[in-house]
Amino acid sequence: MTHAEGALSGIRVLDLSRVLAGPWAAQLLGDLGAEVVKVERPGAGDDTRTWGPPFVRDGQGEPTTDAAYYLCTNRNKRSITVDMQTPEGQRLLQELAQRSDVVVENFKTGSLAQYGLDYATLSALNPRLVYCSITGFGQTGPYAQRAGYDFLIQGMGGLMSITGQPDGAPGAGPMKVGVALTDILTGLYAANAIQAALHARARTGRGQYIDLALLDVGVACLGNQAMNYLHSGQAPQRMGNAHPNTVPYQDFPTADGHMILATGNDGQYARFCEAAGRPEWASDPRFARNTGRLQHRDVLIPLLRSATVQRSTADWIALLEKAGVPCGPINTIADVFADPQVRARGLQMAMPHAAGAEVALVANPIRMSDTPVQYREAPPQLGQHTRAVLHDILEMNDEDIDELQRKGALG
Repeated sequence: MTHAEGALSGIRVLDLSRVLAGPWAAQLLGDLGAEVVKVERPGAGDDTRTWGPPFVRDGQGEPTTDAAYYLCTNRNKRSITVDMQTPEGQRLLQELAQRSDVVVENFKTGSLAQYGLDYATLSALNPRLVYCSITGFGQTGPYAQRAGYDFLIQGMGGLMSITGQPDGAPGAGPMKVGVALTDILTGLYAANAIQAALHARARTGRGQYIDLALLDVGVACLGNQAMNYLHSGQAPQRMGNAHPNTVPYQDFPTADGHMILATGNDGQYARFCEAAGRPEWASDPRFARNTGRLQHRDVLIPLLRSATVQRSTADWIALLEKAGVPCGPINTIADVFADPQVRARGLQMAMPHAAGAEVALVANPIRMSDTPVQYREAPPQLGQHTRAVLHDILEMNDEDIDELQRKGALG
């Protein structure tokens, strides 16, 4: 762990969000040095605390009430429990917002106005506030009032239409990605936008409002597939693990499993053919250039498969790495965390947890030479820091805090 000053040291984030997209953004800001105060519902907390098993284990190895899911996106935060439905809770959160640089929320469009926690209200109290709203469909448009979930967005945003086996193949049909990718990508866009708004504030002295929608992010991240459609007029189809623009770039069977072959240019393809003992496949006019390989994909891929099944995955990787041909195994997640490169990069880490044991976490992938990522706080227990935060930020005394608890404003 490092306690060097982080890139965002001195920035305070009030995290009103829950589940994944908003908490992912706030965790990233916290990893980069920001102070993050996570506001949770008394007695319940973030929905993902119950999304188990598996659950976090305490010092005796017994499961707690916090799910492992919650751990993935709530590091470097202090948890306070505040009931925003009470007038006292609303005033408390307004005071915290006045002393914060950033608010992150992912409530349904317009719903925070009833609590006086919307951008119009909070920016009047704190004109320097950067306020980021994350919703399924954004603040405008005919779907603005709809609830949005990652699975829905993967379908509505087109991602599922290009993910899965093609029609006619075994197991054909649209398929979602195995993690809530749109949520995570939205969190990354949110953290990027927040830092840009903070940079702008340094020049103008003004905060601003950020409107982020899962659907917008899903469409923006279609990347080359969106361009393929916009410039051809033809909607891309599901292709399994094949690539729409380069061949061969997909999975291939081996003697003991599968491997990925990812040639990105004609030279890499030719080196593969040489290593496979079939140099004629590189000189064949149908396959010598990528345009031809795309046109004759249905002929070439079975030929390549007839060769790849002759060796084991490990033998192919050793042979092709020596030849400078991009390739690799298809790892399980257990394989991933046993991989020597993953181990060397320290992507699995552990932090002491308030429950009494260390909890395993996945490290932040950002490597910065001067202001490194910080690991200050394990994901907190529900309301773990309520009293400390009110002492530290609002300079409240114990009697005032006790009174708020009696009134039901705090958990």
